[in-house]
Amino acid sequence: MSAHTPGLKPSALLGIALVLMAVASFALIDTVNKHLSLHVPIMMIIWVRYMTQAVLTTGFFLPKLGRQVLMTRHLGLQITRGIFFILLTLLAIASLQAFPVAEFTAILMTTPLFVTFFAATMMGERVSLWRIMLVLGGFVGTLVIVRPGQSELGWAMVFPLGAVAVNTAFQLLTKRLAETENSMTTHFYSVWVGAITSSLTLAWIWTPLADMTLWALLLLIGVAGTVGHYLLIKAYEHAPASTLMPYMYAQIGFALLGGWLAFGNVPDHISLMGIALIAVCGVAGGALTIWERSSSR
Repeated sequence: MSAHTPGLKPSALLGIALVLMAVASFALIDTVNKHLSLHVPIMMIIWVRYMTQAVLTTGFFLPKLGRQVLMTRHLGLQITRGIFFILLTLLAIASLQAFPVAEFTAILMTTPLFVTFFAATMMGERVSLWRIMLVLGGFVGTLVIVRPGQSELGWAMVFPLGAVAVNTAFQLLTKRLAETENSMTTHFYSVWVGAITSSLTLAWIWTPLADMTLWALLLLIGVAGTVGHYLLIKAYEHAPASTLMPYMYAQIGFALLGGWLAFGNVPDHISLMGIALIAVCGVAGGALTIWERSSSR
């Protein structure tokens, strides 16, 4: 796509490039988490990730913004978002112990569809019949992947479905905070809430690791999380969410690649149909937003 593509300014193209790099980072985190969860306690993985993110985020944002990064009008909401953040990570890692990376990523990517639906029912936003149909389509895609009643996973399906529910609440809260809060302040509080909360469990979950490769991978997910979220914040500075949302679904492609390279996982034909249905509904939702906004001008 050239810089002269109609309707997309060079700034928007930079935003798209940044969001693609961000979702590649998130797919890397999930792939590495799946491997680490076989050798390291989940809460220890979470502690290293959030402590690394908190230290790196503070080292980067504090010199730039000073005490301004701490200024918030809604401390309670910021803490709640941080708790949602750590709970989402916990459910994601638990899900990855049972599900291949690509299938889990596809299920989690139904979140924007549900955010749209609940934004209408809880925040009074108008949602068209088309959007309701896309939400239903994404839900059907999820059912195709998990295949309730036919899957051997049983109760393990609670984890990815719980991750979608928590992620939906997390995104709705993020949407609410974005109305008054600096995005860097919100991210700062979230990673420190995660770091402090997970630190409370260290006495019970700490496990000595003799393999330095595991430590390297633990630090990698912290760095990748910091870079990914920073790139996402910068992407939203260059382009609106409606423009970027369709490209978020590239994370499914990166997850497919990561799952194949790291674990040799290739989804079966039925799962691929469910993944494709979720991706199509998600991209269509983003395209519909762009069309609605251009029509209203």
